[in-house]
Amino acid sequence: MKIKCLLVDDEPLAISLLEQHLQQLDYFEVTATCNNAVKALSVLNTQPIDLLFLDIKMPKISGLDLLKTLKNPPKTIITTAHREFALEGYDLDIVDYLLKPITFDRFFKSIERYLRNSNQSIAEVLPSSEAQFIYIKSGTKYFKLNVDDILYAESLKDYIKVHTTDKQIIAKYKISNFEKELNGKGFLRIHRSFIVNLKNITAFTAADIEIGAVELPIGFSYKEYVFKALNR
Repeated sequence: MKIKCLLVDDEPLAISLLEQHLQQLDYFEVTATCNNAVKALSVLNTQPIDLLFLDIKMPKISGLDLLKTLKNPPKTIITTAHREFALEGYDLDIVDYLLKPITFDRFFKSIERYLRNSNQSIAEVLPSSEAQFIYIKSGTKYFKLNVDDILYAESLKDYIKVHTTDKQIIAKYKISNFEKELNGKGFLRIHRSFIVNLKNITAFTAADIEIGAVELPIGFSYKEYVFKALNR
């Protein structure tokens, strides 16, 4: 099931930007958009909403006043140009407080916070037909990777280098966390420093695994586990 979002803002450009950000995430959908709190209340009373993106300063009723009227509000991310309402917003148990203009990088951090608060991960909320994609942050960019295109990943202390069919991405990510992200997607940890895509293994010996022209060592403590996985 996709996560249903309601966008509430009296600025059409602000709505459009949020829609563009959400379009980059396969597992969220915009159920409705509203330009004032009255219309938003009608949607909230008639449709299930998982995540509310809410502006503060709007005609007639402010976003914060709307939140105060809701007995069981959905998870809410405030989107505003005004810093001064942040404390009041967090008092209402919001997920995050985004200041306009909202960059995708900052937006995505709010999405990650929402998922953590909901005890979910990106992998868990992906529909099964789309579950073969993951997101990796490198610098200020988030890369959407098809897991079939990942050849292997190697640890560089607190970073990993992800080798794909057409590029290499270095990200601040521990390899143990990356292993969890790839769990159930056809990957195998063969060494404390390497995770490989089973689909892309071209040959293996007792000492190493080959992916094309690349030879990767099998760690001593991983040998039994690796051979069992390769001979299933």
